Amino acid sequence: MRKMRASELFDFPENLPFAEFFVADAKPWDWLPNIQAALAAYDWSAVTQPDNIPAGVHIDGPAYVHPSVKFPAYASITGPVWIGAQTEIRPGAYIRGHVIVGEGCVLGNACEYKNCLLLNGVETPHYNYVGDSILGNQAHLGAGAILANLRLDRGDIRVKTPTGVHPTGLRKLGAILGDYAEALCNCVLQPGTLLGKHSAVMPGVTYGGFLAANALAYDQQRVQSRG
Repeated sequence: MRKMRASELFDFPENLPFAEFFVADAKPWDWLPNIQAALAAYDWSAVTQPDNIPAGVHIDGPAYVHPSVKFPAYASITGPVWIGAQTEIRPGAYIRGHVIVGEGCVLGNACEYKNCLLLNGVETPHYNYVGDSILGNQAHLGAGAILANLRLDRGDIRVKTPTGVHPTGLRKLGAILGDYAEALCNCVLQPGTLLGKHSAVMPGVTYGGFLAANALAYDQQRVQSRG
């Protein structure tokens, strides 16, 4: 059975200093455990915090935050965390460990992030949960979109791909969105969902499994090309 490669979903940005941990030929879901490994290997000794951190932004543990990051009046950041240039953090963001964020991202108001990788230009602006997930370059979550990461029976998560169903060995796995993929307002993506490049799930839809590149899902059964 041919394996699915991470390169089918995203291009790892050159500006992120973790390329050795996120190999293009690996299975996409195999990137997830490497978030923790990448941050563990990072040299935190020379990291200093920017001077513009508001009093209401609490940072605990190792955290690299680029000086150009825009801070809100209040937020909670627990390391290890790496946040790239020109990213905007909005009020009430809760970043709770093992999070890598690329350049030009939006970490939205009242959003929660845990054990996740966001590549460049990712937008998660309002009321999103992003746990144990990978969001490709320019991926977007509409307001209230949730990436569920745990099965009801707490069992290991399997993923569907064009070549079949694959065990991941992971008890927690949210969604993996390819470059430019979108989950629109109030979507719920089931554990282990894969969205191909430029695909989108329409507002209010609960979706699970695999959505091909350039596809548009109106519900679990009704899918068409984005043209």
